[in-house]
Amino acid sequence: MGNSKTGDCSKELEHNSCSNLLDDIKHKVRLLRENGISESEIASLFYVERPLPMLIVSKDYRIFLGDKQNEVSLEPLVRAVYLLFLKHPEGIVFKTLPDYRKELAKIYSEVSPWGLTDRTLQSIEDVTNPLLNSINEKCARIKKVFLGVMEDDMARHYYIDGPRGEAKKISLPRDLVVWE
Repeated sequence: MGNSKTGDCSKELEHNSCSNLLDDIKHKVRLLRENGISESEIASLFYVERPLPMLIVSKDYRIFLGDKQNEVSLEPLVRAVYLLFLKHPEGIVFKTLPDYRKELAKIYSEVSPWGLTDRTLQSIEDVTNPLLNSINEKCARIKKVFLGVMEDDMARHYYIDGPRGEAKKISLPRDLVVWE
């Protein structure tokens, strides 16, 4: 029973300490404003750049963030699309996707435990057909998975993105990508 009171007391002290720290920060921000410091300069004080975790592609084409503990789970075709874009740091314009059909099929055959079937060949044909929405669906799934494991300011480096009509790419610096 004494331990729970000690724990409660510790939490209360921690809360009071944080509360005092927040009050101190508010006071100092008020002083900065009074001395003519702009809101954008003040806001920049609160942005802390976080290092991007490494992206590891294992020998069996599984994808991990940071270490082998955090696997990014993507179904085989979505993973094959991701790896295709990862292999092309310059990006790919969606209307040129038919040019990448064979490369995507090769990646898929290495990623999938079932190999290439008529059904998967049709799915690869669909995803590389710029007149269909399949590629956008795959990119949306990839984005959703990364947003599920990190905040957008970091996740945006890992998913496929780009302006409409221009090359879509994964902006992650390639020195942060390890192919085993």
